[in-house]
Amino acid sequence: MNRLLRQSGFLAALWLSLLLTGCSEKDDISSRNETVFRYPLGAKIKSLDTGNVEDVYGSLIASQICESLYTYHYLKRPFTLEPMLAADMPTISEDKQTYTIPLKQGVYFQDDKCFPDGQGRELTAHDFVFAFKRIANIRYASPNWGGFKERIVGLDAFREYTKQFKNEFEVDYREPVEGLQALDNYTLQIKLVKPWPQFLDDLTSVITAPVAREAVDLYQKDMIFHPVGTGPYRLESWHRGVYLELVKNPNFRQDAFPADGSDEDRQAGLLADAGLAMPFIDRIVFRIIEEDQPMWLLFMRGELDIAGIPKDNFSSAVDLVMQRPKEEMRRRHIQLDITDQPSLYFLGFNMQDPVLGKNKPLREAICRAIDNEKLNELFYNGRWRVAHSIIHPLLNEYAPSIADEGYMRYDPDEARRLLKEAEKIHGGPVPELVIGTVGGSTFMRQFGQFVERQIEAVGIQVRSDYTDWPTYVDKTNKGQHQIFAGGGVRFSTPDSLGVLMMFATKYFAPLGNYFFYSNPEYDRLFEQAEVMFPGPERTALYRKMERMVLADYPAVFTSHRVQYTLYHGWLENYKPHPFLYGYMKYLRIDTEQQKAYKDLLKQLKEANEDE
Repeated sequence: MNRLLRQSGFLAALWLSLLLTGCSEKDDISSRNETVFRYPLGAKIKSLDTGNVEDVYGSLIASQICESLYTYHYLKRPFTLEPMLAADMPTISEDKQTYTIPLKQGVYFQDDKCFPDGQGRELTAHDFVFAFKRIANIRYASPNWGGFKERIVGLDAFREYTKQFKNEFEVDYREPVEGLQALDNYTLQIKLVKPWPQFLDDLTSVITAPVAREAVDLYQKDMIFHPVGTGPYRLESWHRGVYLELVKNPNFRQDAFPADGSDEDRQAGLLADAGLAMPFIDRIVFRIIEEDQPMWLLFMRGELDIAGIPKDNFSSAVDLVMQRPKEEMRRRHIQLDITDQPSLYFLGFNMQDPVLGKNKPLREAICRAIDNEKLNELFYNGRWRVAHSIIHPLLNEYAPSIADEGYMRYDPDEARRLLKEAEKIHGGPVPELVIGTVGGSTFMRQFGQFVERQIEAVGIQVRSDYTDWPTYVDKTNKGQHQIFAGGGVRFSTPDSLGVLMMFATKYFAPLGNYFFYSNPEYDRLFEQAEVMFPGPERTALYRKMERMVLADYPAVFTSHRVQYTLYHGWLENYKPHPFLYGYMKYLRIDTEQQKAYKDLLKQLKEANEDE
């Protein structure tokens, strides 16, 4: 046992050494002429196959490689849709159920050995039909099927058809689907079962990116490592658990930096590249760094271009009163961005668990035991928004008055009273509860300990089961956690329906309802809500459903992320967008300033010594 522990310690030291000395010669910008953007990832990547990407990091990387029909304008606020692979906005039938979408011509897949002579072929409407059918293929087991279920005419029948096959590769994709038609190579037509008000917003997701059949035929199960897209970057290398490298796609079509922005954008220099061809950066290196302090050291040494701020470094980095970097950061030309993220973090309950699922007072007692204000202060330096509900203030239909209704209030005395009710329902003392927690970092270990202490303080016994991120996600999707902590979701469109679908029975995990919450009345209202277009009636219905969920306590909803991001002054054109993942093509790097950073650090050190 001691020998194993020593070996584990040695490997940890070696890992830290690798992180601090650099993971790739191509990451050393001091002796190269190309521009390199270095970005830290806080967790390992599960997949870059667009059909089964299901987390933020996978979406971020895949969105630099693959593209969707529509996207959001990079600069405009309020958020504005615009074509990406589509040539124009769609023609929509009067009943709002048929969308005819013209495609850009002359768009090519990246060069890849899956194509004849390794040369990427032209994109056609058939590639979208194939991509959507593939997600419907039950043998492919896409976690994103929930976004298509009961939406497109004939697609659910196609899913039933695929059940007869032993694996996904036996399925004949020539099987027709009425609602998915390539009218010609450059015209896609989609017929909906019923109106889908969020349809165009959903078509901005990389999940809906076109897929080349040739790539699936060649790579099959290994598609997760071999994304083949039409985007500005292509995957060059992936060292599992260490780093990924993307390089500029030499065959990327002409795509110009936007020329229309606000006066504030102009003053910030965000229109200096208007009309110029993108992308501007030659190479992107994503470094997987699960511990905060190695990431922070790399950023301060100039070996990362951008970074979040660890809780232990926040007070030395940011002046919260002035909302700007502190003097030491400014001397390094480090800049600060503060952006609300439309997200929701929670301590989730598995509603199918025999102890928790039928015991509402127990779930409510745990909710009353968690001090969300204290959690925010201890782990996020008071930066995040404390959650009072499930709908984020950035999303449509947010009700400002919800905070006064007290669903998520901290009240340990009330928790103890509720525990007595819970014990009567259970028929005796509540057994020890197990909390599944991501355990890959010191931060998450401390988070888990905090949650344990809070719950145990009111008399409920708990223990944490720490796993890595892929295992945590897998167990969540399969309903194998009793309680799950540290999880959260980030919403990809401004419409609140994406939140509400997380509690519909038909979207049980892995389709989005990770709580396995089921309420027949809620489901009935959801069926009404999902076909309604924006208006006062829909707003009232959304808010009624919101309160139904809150009153049932399927989770302790703890917080909404507010992202405090530091970035070096050499990173230009940076304007965070809460719903746009494929933004790295817009970025530019001042390589001279980037290369001069080591000299700047030396000067600052000498100046400090003189003082």
